[in-house]
Order: sequence, then structure tokens, then C-alpha cells
Amino acid sequence: MDINSCYQPLDLVRSAAKANVAGLFCSIAAAVPDRIALCDGNRQYSYRQLDARSNQWANLFAGNALVQGDRVAVMLGNCAEYFELELAAAKYGLILAALNWRLSDEELQNCTNLVQPKLIVVGVDMVERLTGLGITSAKQVVISDDCIELLKDYSNSFTLPALDPEAGLLILYTSGTTGLPKGALVSHRAIIARSMVFHVLFATPDEDNFVAWTPMYHMVSTDHGLATLLRGGTVWCLDGYQPDRLIELIERIKITWLVLVPGMVGDFVARLQARPFKVKGIKVIGAMADLIPREEIGAATTLLQAPFLNSFGATETGLAPATGGNIVIGVVPDSLSKAQTPFCDLRLVDPEGREVAVGQPGEVSLSGPTLFSGYWNNDDTNRQDFRGGRFHMGDVLRRNIDGSLDYVDRVKYMIKSGGENIYPAEIETVILTDTRIETAVVVRKVDAKWGEVPVVFLVCRDETVSEAEVVALCRSSLASYKMPKQIRFIKDEELPRSTTGKIQRHLLEKLI
Repeated sequence: MDINSCYQPLDLVRSAAKANVAGLFCSIAAAVPDRIALCDGNRQYSYRQLDARSNQWANLFAGNALVQGDRVAVMLGNCAEYFELELAAAKYGLILAALNWRLSDEELQNCTNLVQPKLIVVGVDMVERLTGLGITSAKQVVISDDCIELLKDYSNSFTLPALDPEAGLLILYTSGTTGLPKGALVSHRAIIARSMVFHVLFATPDEDNFVAWTPMYHMVSTDHGLATLLRGGTVWCLDGYQPDRLIELIERIKITWLVLVPGMVGDFVARLQARPFKVKGIKVIGAMADLIPREEIGAATTLLQAPFLNSFGATETGLAPATGGNIVIGVVPDSLSKAQTPFCDLRLVDPEGREVAVGQPGEVSLSGPTLFSGYWNNDDTNRQDFRGGRFHMGDVLRRNIDGSLDYVDRVKYMIKSGGENIYPAEIETVILTDTRIETAVVVRKVDAKWGEVPVVFLVCRDETVSEAEVVALCRSSLASYKMPKQIRFIKDEELPRSTTGKIQRHLLEKLI
């Protein structure tokens, strides 16, 4: 017997185990061809129709001489075509770069130049903006209406090529608080794993409904829209926050996860309180509970009769590492301790990579199938963030005795004062217990004696708040070395923010 003959079956097995997004979507489309896949305003597409439309887009890519691994940039609002393009890229073996059109011209130029797209698909309402960027290296495809005329000459049949699940599918741009956005490369493998984790976390039914209203250039609508389509559910496209339409949908359809995000929960609660409505059925609401006023969480869960998702994840990780628990209906939570997400290997480590003890803060070090494939064309950052063969998130958590996890802060915000580590969020959390204070931001200041000391910027709802009151509040709960050495009152509009609303701490430090 030739020993080499033993290896051929193993190779065939390995090949059969390599599923990709395109193959899985085509399989579910064949199983439920007449089920509704996408709803966009008055337009509805069945799985058969969505399969055909994405095939037409794939053939359009072929007509533009694209090859596997090429990048196609997309500059669109939320619409059915966004999902068609993602599926077409998956079928062809391309990488779709989701441009955040809310960025500044400089940031948008950088995002585009970073990935060097061969083709840019742009909405007719954004052509002028794109033209003003002066990007001439890529051909433009302008879309409007339902694209029937654009696609009519392209076949609705397409033969899937062989594709490794580690191949890139999406580039989503992270909105850092310093510097320019980085392009996070998300593979077929990661999207499939995120879909499976999503299904396990929420026990989603076969005919699930997902409302994709948050921007498609961020992970929430993209990850969970594709997850829904890979399971045979229906995605409802909304181009941004449309509260009346959202209320109409919660009365009409059953929804596993209704996404509510910081900045809109209070408004949505007020609108719900102002009119009669009846929920068809929601399993869980919300996201990023740490960033939402806790009384808004209690009000939202009461009105919608659904628990609030106590999530902690990132573009780079999906819902991992700590999205395993919910805040129960009607509760204004005292604690936002989180449960670890299943199917991820989470460790909390010190700067030398050693695991810290229970109760001690440590940086999240992660491995697992939901992870992205690194930052596009950024080897230095990849070497640093993937040191030791694990992804270091830059977020600091603390594991409690019961196994739950508490968020502490970002590593890069840590202040080293006299040999002690101070995390700004520790101070901010104490100060925000005074309901007259709307925003507290702690940054570092260079100090000749201690090296660095904390300084706090405050936005107050009530002008009666005094510096002495803030000092007394901090002294009652914080160690002396964590006491802010300076308190500065500021108006909300004076806080420097990125286009996604993140406060740019490095610019506040320059004001000190």
C-alpha cells in the first residue's frame, strides 16, 4: 500500500470543510427561494431574487475585469443594494470596503487611498462629494432607483469559484480617537462565526427579522444583516434613525434583536411615551449599555417589554468577548457586569502578557473564530496588537469572583501617576453619579512631581454644580492618588468629537 494514498482523502475532507459566505447563502437561497430576504421601502426581494440580483452584480464585476482580492469601495446609504453588493463580492472573491461618508474629506481620502479600490459604487446623491475628493484611480459606478437599467445586460447566473474562508470579504473602518481610521479586514470565516455566535446568543428562529437601520459602514447592520440572510430570515433596510418607521415595524413584525444605540435611546423612549403602540414581539433590545444613561435603560425595557443587551464587542471581534448577558425588564441597573461570550478564549493580561489575578484589571487578550484578519496595510499595528499570537483589544476589564466581567477603560487612556495606574473611567463613573452632570471626561496632564495626573472636563445640566462639590464626591469614593488635580467646566459643543461622536481626548489634553 502506498502511504501517500492515505493523505488524499484527508485533503478532500479539509476541502469539504471550507465553507464561505457565498456558498452558504446560495444553499439557503435554494432551500427557501420564495421567502422574503430583503425589504427596502416598497421594494421586496425573495431569496431567489436576491440570489439573482447579486449574480448580476458579480457579472458586472467580471465585466470590469476585476480579479479575486481586488477591492470594491461602496459609498451608499442603507439600501437593498448594499447587501446585494456584499453578497456579490462574496461570490466573486472581492473585498468590499465600506466607506463612511460622514468622515471628513481628509479621512475619506485616506480610507479610499489605503485600500486602492478598482471600482467605487456610489449613490447618485453622493457623486458630487466623491468627485470633490479628487479620487481618479478607480472607476465609478453610480446607482439610483432600483438599478434595473444598470444591471439589465448582466446575466443572473454565476458560477461560484473556489474560495478559502480565510479570504477577506469586508473592510470596515475603525473610528479611532486619535489619528486616521484604520481598515479592519473581516474574512468569510469571521462573518460565518459571528453569525453562529449571534444565533446561539439569541436563539434566533428560522424566519427571524432584523432591522438594519444603523449605518452599513459599521459592524452592527453588516454583521447581523448577513447573519440573518445566512439563516433564511428577513432584513428590513432603513436609511438611518427613523423613529416613526421603527415604531411601525415593532408593531408589525417579531424582532429578535432591536438595535438601540447611545444617543437615540432617550429620544426613542420619549416618542414611545407620546403615543399608543403595541409590540408584536421583541426578544432583546439595545447595545453598549455602558454608554447609555441607566434610567433610559429601565424606561426602554419597560416600554418595549424586552431585556437590554449588555454588550461589549468591537469591529475587530464581533459580539465577542462579553455579550452574554442581559439587563432585566424594568430595572435601572446598579451594575453593568457582563457575561463572557461563548466560543471565544478571553484572557486578561498585564503589559508583559501575563494573566492577572481575579479582581485585578487587565487588557483583553482574545483568540477565536470571530476575530478579524488584521488592519489593512498596517504591519506595525498588526505586530503590536497580535503579539504572542493573540489579539490585544486595548480595552481593560476586571474579572469578578463569580466570573462576570466589568469594563474598566482603554489601555491608552491609562494615567501613570507616581507609579500607580489610574483609569479615567473609574473617576468618570464616580462623578456621573451626580445626575446634574451630563458628561465627564478625564485626561492626563504632565506633572513634574508625579509624572502624570488626572484632569477632568465636565459638561453640566445644572450650572449650580461647583468644583468643591465634585471634589467632595470624588474624595468619598476614590483613593487620594486618583483625585483629579484640576476640574474644568466646558460646554458640550466645545468637546472635540470624531465624526462618529467619540470624544477626542488627545485634543482635550492640548487644551490643558
